[in-house]
Order: sequence, then structure tokens, then C-alpha cells
Amino acid sequence: MNVLIIENDLVAGDALAEGLTAQGFDVTFVAEGDDPVETVKALNPCAVLFDTVSPNPHDFEMCRAMRRNGRTEPIFFLSARHEVADRANGLNAGADDFIAKPFAFDELIERLRAHLMHHSISADSSERRKVGQLVLDLRKRQAFFGNVHIRLTQREVELLAILMDNANHPVGRGEIYDQLWGDQGSTSLNVVDVYLGYLRTKFTDITRVGGPFISTVRGRGFMLDMAGYKSVGR
Repeated sequence: MNVLIIENDLVAGDALAEGLTAQGFDVTFVAEGDDPVETVKALNPCAVLFDTVSPNPHDFEMCRAMRRNGRTEPIFFLSARHEVADRANGLNAGADDFIAKPFAFDELIERLRAHLMHHSISADSSERRKVGQLVLDLRKRQAFFGNVHIRLTQREVELLAILMDNANHPVGRGEIYDQLWGDQGSTSLNVVDVYLGYLRTKFTDITRVGGPFISTVRGRGFMLDMAGYKSVGR
């Protein structure tokens, strides 16, 4: 399995590559500032790592370009700068994970393997889910409602799939956490609320045209309400 690293520090990159190689991965480098989109297309890596001191707009745009081109492999940002805005920018650009430097290499490997496992599960399952007029394309990471479509990160796809599988029925925070983050013991339960916030923001256009919305059911969890925000007078 080949991992593509977009790197701005060759010394740090060599150390990262050495560790990944010891774990059975092949490694390809692209210099930060170059355009990795064509390399990704040709290489078809299992994962992409943006290894940077400070992520910049070019990095985020390259990540978006990969997703626009239909790339579905896990994308990571590894950065010494990890303020909330930086993490949000990376995730909103389409990344699956944002890991703060310095980090334990074992943690990176476990998180990489976890994302690869989730990616494999999604690829092996049916490529589409459909509930009413809402369609989720697992491979392309897009949701459709009528003429409206939204792009999603891999984790948002997995979260929406859970809500669609339980449409009109609440799903508890703990249940969502166990399914998506149960193998990451150091992750807080609040991560569920963070990703629900991301998904709700992206659902705005669908909700605006009378499509389903994600509601909070007090004491029971979260629910994909297929009745539609407008149709129930909310």
C-alpha cells in the first residue's frame, strides 16, 4: 500500500517515511507547493498525508481538488499548528483527520489503519443509500436531494449513513461514538457533536428546499427527520 506524503521538511519527511516503511507501507513524496492532484491520480495511494509545519491555503485547495476529482482515500493533515480554525479548515476541505505535532508515531499508525478500515468497509458496501428523495453516494462522498447536492468528508458520510439507516428514529450519542470512534480510546464523546455540527451546516441547502434535517431529541440522541423542516412548520 502506497502512502503519498506532501512534505515541506525533508528531514522530518524521511523519519516519517522510515516509520511507515517499517509498518509495511510504500512511500512517495511530493514537495509542498507542487500540485499533487495528478500524482494522486497516477499513484492511486491508499492514503495522503499533508505533513506541514503550518497548513496553508494551497494545501487546503489541493485537498479540495482531490475530493472534486472523486478521490476517496483517507487524507490527513499533520501540523505543528493546530488551532481550532486550522483543524476546521482542514476538515472542511475534505480531510479525514488532523493530527497535532508532536505526536506519537504509534497513534498515527493506529488512526491511519482505522481510517483505512472504515474506507474499506464503505468501498465494500453498497455504493448508494436512499431514503425518500435523499440519496447518499458513498463512493463519491456526496448527498443528493432533488437538484441539490452536497460534498462530504469520509467521516461525515459514515455519520449520515448511520442516521439514514435509522431515519425518523433517534440514535444515541454513545451508539454513534461506538460505531465511528470506538477504536480510538483517547477521543472524547464530544467528537460526535462536532461532526454533527459539520453535517448540519452542509445540510443547510437541503433543509432550505424542504428536505430532511438533523434534529436533537432530548435525552435520546439525534435523528434524521425525513418530514422536512418546512413541512412541519419549524
